[in-house]
Amino acid sequence: MSESCNHDCSSCSSNCEQRTAEQTDFHEKPHEKSNIKKVIGIVSGKGGVGKSLVTSLLAVQAKKNGHQTAILDADITGPSIPKSFGIKERPLGMDDGMLPVKSALGIKLISLNLLLENDTDPVVWRGPVIAGAVKQFWTDVIWEDVDFMFVDMPPGTGDVPLTVFQTLPIDGIVVVASPQELVGMIVEKAVKMANMMNIPIIAIVENMSYFKCPDCGKEHHIFGESRIDFIAEKFDIDTVCKLPIDPNFAAATDKGEIEKVDSSILNKIIEKIGRFCVSHGV
Repeated sequence: MSESCNHDCSSCSSNCEQRTAEQTDFHEKPHEKSNIKKVIGIVSGKGGVGKSLVTSLLAVQAKKNGHQTAILDADITGPSIPKSFGIKERPLGMDDGMLPVKSALGIKLISLNLLLENDTDPVVWRGPVIAGAVKQFWTDVIWEDVDFMFVDMPPGTGDVPLTVFQTLPIDGIVVVASPQELVGMIVEKAVKMANMMNIPIIAIVENMSYFKCPDCGKEHHIFGESRIDFIAEKFDIDTVCKLPIDPNFAAATDKGEIEKVDSSILNKIIEKIGRFCVSHGV
């Protein structure tokens, strides 16, 4: 039984031995023409830590490793995935659903920004409408065969992320953080939320971890010393990746050329996802 258990099994996703109420599965089924093997959520306790960048880089590296890869942009009010890939093409509507767009490497993408008249138009929607849009991206899009689907989750631990967790069958998550102590506290909230939802944490990525001087090669911790190893040890997470402050990432994102950058630094996470799939019979 969780230490935070309130004994209300009807609102709890944990499958502990003390459960007295049958666990209800609220997960929606994907489109009948979709065959999605594993769904990986990319989460953060707050916005602005580089969650969309990590989502894009993970999808690119997985594709380079030979996996059929897709991105579902569930960050409805801040959809930035299409810009990273330089995609402005609208999804093609069919009689029985919608086809995702494809990047230069063949990564399948769906995002609300691909459906707006202008990509700078704000999305001023309430939580239930946002959750409904994410659900439609899952149920109405014809994804066909996908090995790994990466879901760029809304930031935080509120109503919308909770609804996404309950709607999509998330198999595991990657937590994204930055080095500041405050963010270290916030990332613990995201980790604890995943534990409450009984979803495995695959890895933690610390973005903007350090800056490596191009002249002397010395690493400088611009935003303070990292606490990510401490958090990983505390929650028994064995895979940690530290992304540097790299102007190439920002330039590639602005140009829509994220697929051209070296994403091999995240390869150990892709390899762990692969092992995770094998251990779960995929």
